[in-house]
Order: sequence, then structure tokens, then C-alpha cells
Amino acid sequence: MDISTKRHSLAHIMAQAVKAIYWNDVKMAIWPDIETGFYYDFDFWDIEFKEEDLKELEKKMKQIIKQNQKFEQYDLDFSDAVKYLESAQEPYKVEMAKELNEKWFSKISFYKNIMQNWETSFIDMCSGPHVDNSNKIDANAFKLEKIAWAYWKGDAKNKMLTRIYALAFETREELDTHVKMLEEAKKRDHRILGKKLKLFTISDLVGSGLPLMQPAWMIVRKSVEDYLWDLHKKHGYQRVWTPHLAKEELYVTSGHAWHYLEDMFSVWGWTSKEKFHLKPMNCPHHMQIFADNQFSYRDMPVRYFEPATVYRDEKTGQLSGLTRVRAITQDDGHLFCRVSQIKDEVKLITDIIKEFYSTMWLLDSYWVSLSVRDEEDKSKYLGSDEVWAQAEWALEEAAKANGLPYKRMPWEAAFYWPKLDFMFKDCIGREWQLATIQCDFNLPERFKLSYTNEAWEEERPVVIHRAISWSLERFFGIIIEHFAWAFPLWMSPRQVMIIPVADKFEDYSYELNNLLKDLDIRSSVDNSSDSFNKKIRNAETMKNNYILIVWEQEVNDWTVAVRNVKTKEQIVMKKEELIEKLNLEIKSKSL
Repeated sequence: MDISTKRHSLAHIMAQAVKAIYWNDVKMAIWPDIETGFYYDFDFWDIEFKEEDLKELEKKMKQIIKQNQKFEQYDLDFSDAVKYLESAQEPYKVEMAKELNEKWFSKISFYKNIMQNWETSFIDMCSGPHVDNSNKIDANAFKLEKIAWAYWKGDAKNKMLTRIYALAFETREELDTHVKMLEEAKKRDHRILGKKLKLFTISDLVGSGLPLMQPAWMIVRKSVEDYLWDLHKKHGYQRVWTPHLAKEELYVTSGHAWHYLEDMFSVWGWTSKEKFHLKPMNCPHHMQIFADNQFSYRDMPVRYFEPATVYRDEKTGQLSGLTRVRAITQDDGHLFCRVSQIKDEVKLITDIIKEFYSTMWLLDSYWVSLSVRDEEDKSKYLGSDEVWAQAEWALEEAAKANGLPYKRMPWEAAFYWPKLDFMFKDCIGREWQLATIQCDFNLPERFKLSYTNEAWEEERPVVIHRAISWSLERFFGIIIEHFAWAFPLWMSPRQVMIIPVADKFEDYSYELNNLLKDLDIRSSVDNSSDSFNKKIRNAETMKNNYILIVWEQEVNDWTVAVRNVKTKEQIVMKKEELIEKLNLEIKSKSL
């Protein structure tokens, strides 16, 4: 019995506990199991359910588990199911049953919790799977985590429901490990650190999901952008630039207008009398750059690179710090190649991904999701069956040839093409989808792209879409928490803080500061009136990598006392030794 089944069953036990406590004052909605547990959405009507109520609810759930209740599955004809749900005064379940009937479900699945030695039972609408008895669930291996709010069916026009989240694992030990990870994650929350360390600003006047980068953060961003370009330019990529908006016709040609329009920002040109959209992706623009050139097979592959900002109308309730935004800067790249070159190009991109994430200390345990389409419902995808089969085959063969640790994941493809999504774990065990490689036979056909082959005939290229960081905003949100803002020296905005012990040592301190700045080392002097100990604390709080302490001995010997903030080690060094050490650490991108 897998953990997903236990989590699914626990969601129903939660619903049973809620109904036992609040009776008809609460209505049940949806109840999925998720990666770390489950949640259930409820309409509490006039009752205000609060975080402090979770303790009583969790206690009731454990009582239910200990009753060794049996789970029994059965079906009802649609009309009988609706009659029962209406009599039970469960309007959300009635609506769900009617939607199932519209999809040609003539019977609706239910399950019943039978309480031993009781005449009553709890019934919910569900097709399972469930445990056969509540005694198969460890009552100490789950924990009610938090409450949130969600619109019914995710539509802001519908009623706001109360969502109760829970964690659930096979054992108490696994639960405790995960809870400790969450506690550590709270300490590292990039939204808190971002405000505390003046990294980025969220302004109500600018708008939700549109973060403003402070000077300190621009240093980090520029360092990473430059590193990404260094990794690409040596492999034949060329920089391009495209505007932030385009006419709607571009997205009609690409096919995005039919599948993506509701997620795009629209702009009406009052002077031009034309309709534009802020670009939600760069690929249609890059198709136009390729199309405006004449290439032969000798030129292939052609590789474009553009760190560009795109815009997507994400729902307000889903926005979060840097990890979910509306202005998304992608380190985007598109390469145009022949079918025979796909395997080698995927290897090249994979090599870049491995080098980048090894530098970021994230490569220890990664896997790759081969995201393919849902074979049961092909109508939601752009392109023919032949094109999809070819693209999926090409990616899987490339994954095999390059020894990638991949898993085939049905239903995970985007509507436009299959992809390889690289999944990484940060230093506290959380998994993130970051780099992506996507194989596309659709857009070259829709834009009628071609190059001249050996027989002087026009031939369609294949387009490979790739992003190493996925988006710089999301990536930065993740690595702030991954490094707990203690960034490696090469990308740190505050590399060195010089602290003179007394005013008479300030001249030497500024002389040293100017020397470091001339060498492009980010250095500052704390000449405030704070006490020496407070200056040390301030420098550590602001995550300076090194603190240089200057007093009489250092001035006399032309040396400096160097304190490593990360290791707390302090040694006296000659200025020349310090400069050599810092330059070597920056050049090698050492952690």
C-alpha cells in the first residue's frame, strides 16, 4: 500500500472529523493528496475556522483512526447520487457529480467509513483508492500544518473556501524530519531575508508580482547573468535582443493565442490602432530572427541566447516573493538544428546545466522528468500525433544517450511540446524544477522555417528551447534560501567589511578599502559611532564574506586581521596575501 493511498484516506478522515465537530455548518469540497500530505477545502459558512482550531481537529482525526473503521467502496446511478448529495446538503459535491455526468459518467463512486459497533457511518463521494481499514494508518505520522484560502475551482468569481493542509508520511520519523526541514526553511525565507537585507522591494503602487531589484541584488543578478553567458559563448551561442511586446498576429501564427491568451497582458496602441501583447515567452520572436536569414546545412546548428523579461498574468493569490512573479526573466536560448544533431545538442546543454549547478552546489542529487503528453486526451496539445511522437522519441533517445537519470512522466508536457525538466534538491532537502530542455517540431512548421540541405532543397529545422535557471527571479528566490544569503564570494554583493578599532586607524582602513575597490572587490569601511562588537555583529548580519579588523599592529606591519564570517576563523595576513586569496576565490567560484 503506497503512501499516496494513505494520504488520500486521511483526507477523508479529516472531512469526517470536520463534519463530526461542525455538523451541517460546514460543506465539503475537494480533497487531493499532494507530495507531502493532503488538503481538503471546506465552506464553513458563518463559522470562522482558525489556526488554533487545528489542534482539536487533529485530536478528533486520531480518535477516528483508532476506531478501526472499515472503508467500503460502492457506486450509485447518477440520479440516485444527486438525490443523496442534495439530501445531505452538499452543494459542491452535487456540482462535481453533475460535471462527471457531463463527461459521460453514468455512475458516481462513493465510499463509506463504517464505525465498528456503531450504527452510523460517514459517506463521501470518491473513487479511491483507500485503505481497507483505518488501522493501516499510523496516527502519529501525520500533522495538520496550516490553513489557507482558495476559490472554488480556482475561479475568483466563486466563493472563497477554507483549505486545511496536512503533512503525512509512512512513519513518525519521516514526519519529524520533514517538520524540521520546514522550520529551517522558515529561517531562510527569501521574502524575509530580501526585506531585511535590502535585496528587493515589492511595491503596491508598482503591483503584485513585479519585484524591484535593489542595488545589492543587482550585483548578484549581474554576476549570475555574466556566468551564464560565459558558459554559452564558448559553445557557439550568439546574443540577440527582442522587444517586450508584439502584435497579436505573432501569437496567432505560433498557436499561443488559442491556448495561452488568458495568461497574457494585452496592450492597445491608441496611435497605431493595433492590438499588442506583452510577450509571455521569447520563442516566437526568435523564430523571426532565424527566418530573416538564409542558412545552409553547414550553418547548423544556429544558437541564440537572450536573458529577457517576459510577462504572464499569474493569479494574485498564487504570487509569492520571487518564486512566483508576473515579470519573469528567463536566461532563454533557442537553437535550430537538424534531427541528427538533437542528441549532441542535448548533451551540450546538459553539460552546461551540470557545470552551472555544480557551481551552485545543487548537483549532488538530481533527476530528470521526461514530460510527455496525455495519450487519453490529445485535444489539448498543439501539433499532430506524428510531430509529438517524433519529438518525444528524440528527447528520450537523447536522455538515454547522455546517461540522464530520467523518468517518463505522462501528462506533464506543456501544450506545445515535450520536455526534459531537471529536478534539484537544495541543502535542506526541498526539490525544485529548474533547468529545462524542450524539443519542438511545431514552431518551425507554423513559421515555415527552413535551411538548405546538401541536395539544395529546403528542409525544416528542429527547435530546441532551453533555460538553465528557468527564470532568474525564481532561481534567486531559491538560492537565497539555499545559501541562507551567505553567498559565495564571487556573487556576493557585500564581500568585505573593514572595521577600524579606533578613529586613528581610519586612514589605513580607507587606503586598504581603495586598494580593494580598484581591484573590483566589493569593499566598505564601517566608520559609524557603534561599538566595536556591534560593528562586527552588523557586518555578520548583512552577510559580508570577510571582516577585516584594523588596529595598531596591522597599521605598523602593513597587515590586516582577516575574519571569515562563515568559518569564524581569524588570521593575520599581508595585504598581498589577502588580495591573492580573494582573487583566487572569486576566479574559481569557490563555495
